[in-house]
Formats: sequence, structure tokens, C-alpha cells
Amino acid sequence: AMSRLRTENDLRRAVEEQEFRVVFEPIVGLSSGELIGFETLVRWGHPEQGLVQPAKFIGIAEETGLIVPIGYWVLEQACARLAEWIHAHKAAAKLTISVNLSKRQLAEADLLERLDDILARTGLPGNRLNLEITESAVVGNFEALTDMLKQIKKRGVSLHMDDFGTGLSSLSCLHQLPI
Repeated sequence: AMSRLRTENDLRRAVEEQEFRVVFEPIVGLSSGELIGFETLVRWGHPEQGLVQPAKFIGIAEETGLIVPIGYWVLEQACARLAEWIHAHKAAAKLTISVNLSKRQLAEADLLERLDDILARTGLPGNRLNLEITESAVVGNFEALTDMLKQIKKRGVSLHMDDFGTGLSSLSCLHQLPI
């Protein structure tokens, strides 16, 4: 319990101090072998513990709601970085960036406004962004989620299912989503 409380307090400080960093994992087309984009991953550079892997803090961030500011920060960093690459390298114009969208972010009333703001400020075209959601994010208010996902798609943003098979949703349920 003390360790969890310490991690939670450290996470709150990390959000304020921006101790997180993004790393980019290349996505390569299987048939062509060409680079087609990047998946964005978050790492926590703890001042005393060093690099903290997501498995040690994402669950606590989800439970406490800290995943929302962390998630938006990661989204903005990813969009800004790809926009920079596209501007600097003509060959990068077809690349995409994939970012996880948490269940908590999907429940935020201002998600669409924040998404619009990030795309506008970074200059990244919506069709270069892939948002990844998990099965656990679709459990609950299915109709509202479907409407939200349709609004995201209208912005040109692609939606992908991440870690399918680890949750409770069925294929028939997933076929109804705009992913």
C-alpha cells in the first residue's frame, strides 16, 4: 500500500514536472519491408528510479485519472514530432503515427475539442494519425462510444483496435464500431 501511494504521489509530480518522454517504435509493412509509420510509447524518467516501464505506472495512472493529462501530452508530442518529420523530409509525408487513447480519455466530454486543438497547433493532418483503443474501452456505453468514434473518423483520423482478444468484447460487437 505504501509503495502504491508513493508511486501515485510520484506520478502526480511527474505530470507537473513533465518527467515523461515519448519513444517511437517503427511500424514496417510486412509485404514491402518499408517504414509506414510509428507507434508512440510513453516512458517515465523518474529522477530517482530511472526509466520506469509502463507496466509499473499505467494502471495507477488509469485508476487515478492521471492518464488523461499524460495521454493528451503524449498525443500532442507524437503529432508534433510527425509534423516536424513531414516538414523536414519529403519521404515522411506518407507516414502515420499511432497513439493509444485511454478509456478515460474516451469518456472526456472535451475529447473532440482537444483533438481538434492538437491537430491544429501541431499542423498534423488528421489522416496521418491512428488512434488505438482497447477492448476494455468499448465496454459500457456502446452507443455514445460509437458516436464519439464516428466524430473522430470525420476528422480523417483512423481508429484501430489494440490488444484484441484480451477483453470481453465479441467480434459482432466490434463490427459495429467504425474501426
